[in-house]
Amino acid sequence: MNKRLILIVALAAGGCSLAPEYKRSAAPVPDAWPTKVSASQTALKFSDDWRTFFTDSTLQGLIAAALEHNRDLKIAVARVNEARAQAGLVRADRLPTIDVNAQRQAGRTPADLSPTGRQFSSQRYDANLGVAAFELDFWGRVKNLDDAARANFLASDYAQRSFRLTLISDVASAWFALRELTERAMLADTVVKSREESRRLIEARRDVGLAGDLDFLTADAAWQGARAEAANLARQQSAAENALLLLVGNVLPSLSLATPAGPVAEIAVDVPSEVLLRRPDVLAAEQKLIAAHANIGAARAAFFPRISLTATAGSASSALAGLFAGGSGAWSFLPLLKFPLFDSGRTAANVDVAEARKVIAVAEYEKTIQQAFREVADLLAAREQYAVQLAALDAASTAQGERLLRVEARHKAGVSSYLELLDAQRDQFAAQQSALAVRRAWLTTTASLYKSLGGEASSR
Repeated sequence: MNKRLILIVALAAGGCSLAPEYKRSAAPVPDAWPTKVSASQTALKFSDDWRTFFTDSTLQGLIAAALEHNRDLKIAVARVNEARAQAGLVRADRLPTIDVNAQRQAGRTPADLSPTGRQFSSQRYDANLGVAAFELDFWGRVKNLDDAARANFLASDYAQRSFRLTLISDVASAWFALRELTERAMLADTVVKSREESRRLIEARRDVGLAGDLDFLTADAAWQGARAEAANLARQQSAAENALLLLVGNVLPSLSLATPAGPVAEIAVDVPSEVLLRRPDVLAAEQKLIAAHANIGAARAAFFPRISLTATAGSASSALAGLFAGGSGAWSFLPLLKFPLFDSGRTAANVDVAEARKVIAVAEYEKTIQQAFREVADLLAAREQYAVQLAALDAASTAQGERLLRVEARHKAGVSSYLELLDAQRDQFAAQQSALAVRRAWLTTTASLYKSLGGEASSR
């Protein structure tokens, strides 16, 4: 009862708003990214047109197909429509429902139940326009339920937008992975052919006594190892293509796999951490917090009387022909006042539940912001270091290529052994494979950064 008295006093002092006022608190993250960026870079939004960011024409076709055919995205869109319809159902409770009713009642009363001792029959015709159980929302209960339903709908809509960004990023990442494996498989096929040729030449030299069995066995083992690696990469390439097919949700278009993967737009993040507040997943968490505030108001309103009205107006007659005749007008008015007196603490417990859920929503909202900040910070650092690593590996691959040319020349001149040549081939192949893997990681990080910034980035 003490909580009820407090609410009544608060209501009298401050009007009919029983829900706590929502105010966005400061983001629980630093005001700047850990990774420094140039102050001269200009902000550019990609959220409205991802084609500005992903410039490869093949990738653009894949993303467009995924946005049209991906089944998970269809489910997400349908859930938004479901939430919108549910919000409409709750909103409808704020207005009266008016029905037109027409009915006929007929009955027979036996003699032993008749006040006159004689049986009789009766009938009645009614035609009414009526309102049934319309609640007068003095305390904002229905309004708060409407606000909560609308916030839940917006949270669902933002969740769908977040999934859309994730799908775009996932398609790009899957395409980069397929391109990496395709290029690595092409290198492996080249190595297989080269080592097969070396094996054939050493076998011919062995047959004339210019090479021993050890050289042949070494060349044969190198060839078989290259074949195994090529088969492994072919298997991974098929798996990557199947993963891309699942994301696209339709038959893959013609893929230009013979050329290197196209670039993405250059990202240079020049935005404060407040950009996280525009991420769809953060906005979805905020709407859930707003809904929790509104649910507290609806729960508090249960402490106060509920007034509902049921009314009809129309015509009634004992004969169908006289239903709309003069003097047949009829009406009824049934107001209902319901005031809670004792419910064993149920209403107070419902308020406590709503307030506890608000605390949970606040923590989840702040946690979402913190996770988003960490995600962006990690990607910024990774992207910078991947760029340094890729430059070093490209230089190493070039150096290994030069080394291989010199070793091949020495081997043809009979100065170096086949083992030295094989080592040079292996080192160059490993450097090329590593460079391709890091390039794919750099591109994937860039695609993930596009998603993590909520589709917003900046361009040089």
